[in-house]
Amino acid sequence: NEITAHAVAAGHVAPEVRTVLEIGGQDSKIILLKDGIVVDFAMNSVCAAGTGSFLDHQSARLGIPIEEFGDYALKADEGAQIAGRCSVFAESDMIHKQQVGYGLEEIIYGLCQALVRNYLNNLAKGKDLLGPLVFQGGVAANSGMKRAFEAALNTEVIIPKYYNVMGAIGAALLAHESMMFEERKTNFKGFAAADFNYKTSSFSCGCCENNCEIIKIKVDDKVLARWGGRCGKWELDQANRRRDTSGVSSSV
Repeated sequence: NEITAHAVAAGHVAPEVRTVLEIGGQDSKIILLKDGIVVDFAMNSVCAAGTGSFLDHQSARLGIPIEEFGDYALKADEGAQIAGRCSVFAESDMIHKQQVGYGLEEIIYGLCQALVRNYLNNLAKGKDLLGPLVFQGGVAANSGMKRAFEAALNTEVIIPKYYNVMGAIGAALLAHESMMFEERKTNFKGFAAADFNYKTSSFSCGCCENNCEIIKIKVDDKVLARWGGRCGKWELDQANRRRDTSGVSSSV
């Protein structure tokens, strides 16, 4: 799963890792490990204020590309105090701070600090964050976030080289381990798979009140993958054993 994949990737980068801080564009998570085993975790996939989209919104408001936020934040002597629990309140604070004379550097670093506070208050409350700490996810590209985390936690934070694809790296490592020790045949289609003529479509399951929308990928009338259901009924391992069900509403 997603938690295990991120934990395995972090352990590959820092074998003694005890805490994984992960913030993406749409969700965030914290993972605690002991001897390489996940012992606790928490996720936030509900409120945008605890994810990278929080900084994206404020970037648009300030008219500064998000890629430049880190450089601005590192130039600040200290951050402006900005509310981080809600994007609406943060925007009001930003306007007020600009009116009273705060520079862009202080405001942007203040936004980084606000996101860190929100993250720690929501996900790390009551948890003992031990080092080494690994910070991954797309938001790790922002050096201002690294500075804010290190200031808040009073310890060094490690950022992997491939911070933005650590979940994929972890999944690949897990797949490799499974293939090596279970002698299973791989489903890897080869690098030529990029040139296949893929067709995507979707249909409504209709088997329960959730009425999940299932996304399907096919090549030459063979189903390669299905996802989108809450119960796993239509996932890949089932797809290879089940013909397409007639009578479902389908759309490309």
